[in-house]
Amino acid sequence: MAVPHFDVVVVGAGLSGIGAACHLARDCPDRSYVVLEARDAIGGTWDLFRYPGIRSDSDMYTLGYSFRPWLDSRAIAPGAAILDYVRETASAFGVDRHIRFGHRVTQAEWDSGRACWTVSVSRGDGIERFTCSFLFMCSGYYDYEGGYLPEFPGAEAFAGRIVHPQSWPDDLDYAGKRVVVIGSGATAVTLVPAMAKSAAHVTMLQRSPTYIVARPSEDGFANRVRRRLPKRLAYSVVRWRNVLLGMVFYNLARRRPERIKAWIIDMARRALGADYDVATHFTPRYQPWDQRLCLVPDGDLFAALRSGRAEIVTDRIASFTPSGIRLESGRDLAADLIVAATGLKLKLMGGLRVVVDGRTVDFAKTLSYKGMMISDVPNFAVAFGYTNASWTLKSDPTSVYVCRLLNHMKRRGFTTCTPLRNDPTVAEEPFVDFSSGYIQRAIASFPRQGSKKPWRLYQNYIRDLAMLRWGRLADGTMSFSHAGK
Repeated sequence: MAVPHFDVVVVGAGLSGIGAACHLARDCPDRSYVVLEARDAIGGTWDLFRYPGIRSDSDMYTLGYSFRPWLDSRAIAPGAAILDYVRETASAFGVDRHIRFGHRVTQAEWDSGRACWTVSVSRGDGIERFTCSFLFMCSGYYDYEGGYLPEFPGAEAFAGRIVHPQSWPDDLDYAGKRVVVIGSGATAVTLVPAMAKSAAHVTMLQRSPTYIVARPSEDGFANRVRRRLPKRLAYSVVRWRNVLLGMVFYNLARRRPERIKAWIIDMARRALGADYDVATHFTPRYQPWDQRLCLVPDGDLFAALRSGRAEIVTDRIASFTPSGIRLESGRDLAADLIVAATGLKLKLMGGLRVVVDGRTVDFAKTLSYKGMMISDVPNFAVAFGYTNASWTLKSDPTSVYVCRLLNHMKRRGFTTCTPLRNDPTVAEEPFVDFSSGYIQRAIASFPRQGSKKPWRLYQNYIRDLAMLRWGRLADGTMSFSHAGK
């Protein structure tokens, strides 16, 4: 039986993969492609996560695709609306017809003599293989098999149920129950107000506070602009306005962290009242943007705390008990249900094994080229998002660059493109400078970044857009060649 061949194999049918396939359909219409998705549905993260209240933690005018306007009035959107948007985009561009579900990519082997990848795929009925000229990884960096769950002392003694948000049970009924949510990140601050609507009481138990910023769920400026301008023009105006505001805020936070820290903490104080212990529960030990900020639409977390249906406790766990959690302070938290919103596990490219001419690639010993290709690995790109802005702001220009690269190679008759690590003055640095636990637990396995371009990650949309959409392809680092040469 012949092995199916495609010009491009896209791995993953989530936000990045659907975006990549749409760019291929638009900008490389003469190229064949297939999207291989391990799960049985489009949507990636937005289909996997089903916990109460799941929503975007970025505004949809920047999380949405550059080529397809977000038309919902809500800028901070629920997960179901985002999932619909991704599915509708796939249908509108016809890429849903190119997806093969239940195809888990496990290995990719490059043969320079043929300028070809052989991709091994695990299916329920065995192993299938594809070949392709270019491999585009859009599988994100979460471990879809499960989230991070620490070993809690005495957890087996708890008489109730312990769940992780990544594996939310369909049959879980928490109405009228006492709930403890362990964690202080984006998932926890989403869960607490959502569960407080029907639970008897919800306690958010955190070891240390996180920066929390309230923002209206609807963008008034965006809604006014959409009433006055054609939808595509309105989307572009709002998108650029939000990009620029985000960049200004981020840069101000890095340059004047104490000023931004005071502003964020004062926001919590004004929302909760002068008597609330903001110093204990809303004053982090780190500076803004050392970790990602948490966004609460319409101040819903603050409203839940003011109502008394929810509370925040800042303490450490001594042990679990049959009826809940005992804290190091000696306090007991009664619980019928414990939700361990303790973070994610990262798995680079879904654990893919990459082999180049018989040599297994150790990604920890590579450099990331322009934040989207890997040193000395031919015809291979990876969609990564930003840590300080919406994911799509980086994955979208990455797809644009891949299409430019493919078209350039076809015009010039090249079969291979490889970013070569040919500058000995480039020093290695961590892939991202972020103190979040989920990053620190996995960063050693990730590619490194370099001390200068094109190996450096600037986390800057305008700079990346200029480089990826209009920058030189033959920049002295990217090598182009013909098969076997």
